[in-house]
Amino acid sequence: MELKRLNKAISESGYCSRRAADRLIEEGRIQINGKPAELGTKVSPEDRISVDGKTITTENSPIYIAFNKPIGIECTTDTSIPKNIISSINYPERIFPIGRLDKPSEGLIFMTNDGDIVNKILRSRNNHEKEYVVVVNKVITDSFLQGMRNGVPILDQITKKCVVSKVDPRCFRIILTQGLNRQIRRMCEHFGYEVRKLKRVRIMNIHLGDLKKGEYREFTQKELSTLNNLIGNSSKTID
Repeated sequence: MELKRLNKAISESGYCSRRAADRLIEEGRIQINGKPAELGTKVSPEDRISVDGKTITTENSPIYIAFNKPIGIECTTDTSIPKNIISSINYPERIFPIGRLDKPSEGLIFMTNDGDIVNKILRSRNNHEKEYVVVVNKVITDSFLQGMRNGVPILDQITKKCVVSKVDPRCFRIILTQGLNRQIRRMCEHFGYEVRKLKRVRIMNIHLGDLKKGEYREFTQKELSTLNNLIGNSSKTID
């Protein structure tokens, strides 16, 4: 009988990511067959896993959704927080966001029940592209574009070099492979610019397209196949 790490089994159930599962185990909130679980424990398909006494299933089909997050929605799974993303999307099964978009930002975000895919997409060393359209408060100069491309000192580090192109006098496109906290806003602030509008239009091979604000769609089979090929050699959470 195949055994797998408890945190992996929990993530594959769609309950949360492996890292979050480890935290729950450390907090003593996970039980296996009614007994407290320990980090590193392995489980079989016949074992009953529960969180705070409530059994979770490990037989969910994987769900992959593209959601156009409106401005004002908080990327949190805590449904007690007003305007949280879970209540906003109101999907009939348990899902969670891959990464985040700031509350004042809008655009494409992935939602899934597959905790195993999260770090494959998010870790910056995997060099997966995310594309944004940004409107700022004043005219964009060549020196601003060049500075943004070459790396900006924020959060005690220099951002990775990236692709930046001018759309119109106060709008530019930027393609990042990092996901630092409020990265684009901080990069712009370094050069004296203020972000007025920030919209993510692409993650890897998935485009926002004409998806309306507040609406979602499932990945097409072609998109999912391409995505799996792109992340096939990516590092992830440790088993």
